[in-house]
Amino acid sequence: MIKPEELKSIVATDCGSTTTKAILIEKKEEGYRLIVRGEAPTTVEAPFEDVTRGVLNAVTEVEELSNKEILDGENFVKPYRDKNHGIDIYISTSSAGGGLQMMVAGVVKTMTAESAARAALGAGAIVMDTIASNDGKQMHEKIERIRTLRPDMILLSGGIDGGTISHVAELSEIIAAADPKPRFGSTYRLPVIFAGNKDARDIVKNNLEKKTDLFIVDNLRPVLERENLRPARDKIHDLFMEHVMAQAPGYKKLMSWTDVPIMPTPGAVGLLIEKIAKKNGIEVLGVDIGGATTDVFSVFQGIFNRTVSANLGMSYSISNVMASSGINNIMRWIPFHMDEKDVRNRIKNKMIRPTTIPQTIEDLQLEQAIAREALRLALEQHKTMAVSLKGVQQERTISDTFNQTQSGATLVNMETLNMIVGSGGVLSHAPRRVQSAFMMIDAFLPEGFTMLTVDSIFMMPQLGVLSQVHEQAATEVFDKDCLIRLGTCIAPIGNTKKYDSPCVTISYNGNTKEVKYGEMTLFPLGVGEKVEVKVKPEKGFDMGAGKGKEVVREVEGGVVGLIIDARGRRPFTLPEDNKLRVEKLTEWNKVLGTYPEIK
Repeated sequence: MIKPEELKSIVATDCGSTTTKAILIEKKEEGYRLIVRGEAPTTVEAPFEDVTRGVLNAVTEVEELSNKEILDGENFVKPYRDKNHGIDIYISTSSAGGGLQMMVAGVVKTMTAESAARAALGAGAIVMDTIASNDGKQMHEKIERIRTLRPDMILLSGGIDGGTISHVAELSEIIAAADPKPRFGSTYRLPVIFAGNKDARDIVKNNLEKKTDLFIVDNLRPVLERENLRPARDKIHDLFMEHVMAQAPGYKKLMSWTDVPIMPTPGAVGLLIEKIAKKNGIEVLGVDIGGATTDVFSVFQGIFNRTVSANLGMSYSISNVMASSGINNIMRWIPFHMDEKDVRNRIKNKMIRPTTIPQTIEDLQLEQAIAREALRLALEQHKTMAVSLKGVQQERTISDTFNQTQSGATLVNMETLNMIVGSGGVLSHAPRRVQSAFMMIDAFLPEGFTMLTVDSIFMMPQLGVLSQVHEQAATEVFDKDCLIRLGTCIAPIGNTKKYDSPCVTISYNGNTKEVKYGEMTLFPLGVGEKVEVKVKPEKGFDMGAGKGKEVVREVEGGVVGLIIDARGRRPFTLPEDNKLRVEKLTEWNKVLGTYPEIK
């Protein structure tokens, strides 16, 4: 048994698709702190085909940087003896080998099938496809789809308890007819989780028990008005370890080293975002933008959601960003004239050379323009999944006349959002922190008061799995060493017909400044500094209390400061005139100091 209060030294790794990251956390007088970080290429593929090689290489770097004995050959030195010898526990997450890939099935596409997708996404899976009784596909098409995709596991849902049985039976017959084979391992049967109508369990068991490895858990939609996703998520985590990871090269050895079960990387990040929101009683939006995919996590009204945009990324999927957003939407963010053909060529070059990084300011500005569109599109996709339950008939009273939130409406509300957490190479490793802040403001268009933060070195996965063992250690390292507070963005919402007309007046510490419509302004306010700010919007603008009404609020600074975004209406549109567009972009970049190299 692990006793959290006795932990003095912790090693955690994250086995990514390309890089394995290792961190060393130790207990100091001021609490738990990150000591050093190491990384090495992931070795799950040929020629090594053993994930533990990359883990040992990354941990060896940590060992050398910390001047501490952590490994004895291929074994971790346990328990902790002194500051130079041994650790207490070793934990890990993984998305190597493509992570966890699932298919989900449900009776109604916008109800039980969507609930199943939320359960799978929340567990850290990539949902390859959704099959539903009413999805318009013929039975043979559904069978062919299952056979072609070869998921790691299938989540079957459908019907509220006491509801339909025939459609659930039909879905189980389709899965049985497909006789699905897993992606890894030829000697074991594909795991199928049934989380549907309890009255259909015997029929599902009869259809699937002999052809698949069937597991039955509580219904994830027992009644229309409520989702019960946790039993399905927990079972997905268990099967990820027992089946998927056990078949991947070298994972049996890695599993024997870890002191707690390995978690899928996105599942661990989501767990941390969820705990941070719950602990602080705030609404949080988190994003992890990678080379192939972009994950978005949110907690609104206490409800956690995760989506993965599998076609939006900054290297392998960069051409998909261009295809999805359109070349004009990318080029609108570039603060100078650039030939369209040149933009297309640079994007294709990045796709075929995914590990390259920008070498010039122009390359950097183009990459950050693409990131804005990838983030914007990922949030739009997230809004369609982070919704109130569909199919629920709500009893309305006269008071509901003023609250028109309907069943199936998105939960994402930028006005009530308290914090944005950015992660992934283009945000975490931007040459200047203000560039990360500006990208998130342009992509997400926060409203009112929003704290902007980034994960300094992308250690949220390791901290997520650590939070299951020692929540205090995880949150202390997250606050002190992982989360970099960029500052608060203040954004009045409204519109006027012309630039340079009055928008909002900001007062704090005896200073008062009027910010005009179409402007951005940066006030110095350091990390940990908190001040009371009076924000008086003009008649057509709103800070959350109503149009033209003053709001007094305590805000916190950061490494960037206090950013005032007076560009108004959401989504705001950049000037159509190319010359004026470049002028405005250049003006905003100069005010914020985004690219100081450019005079």
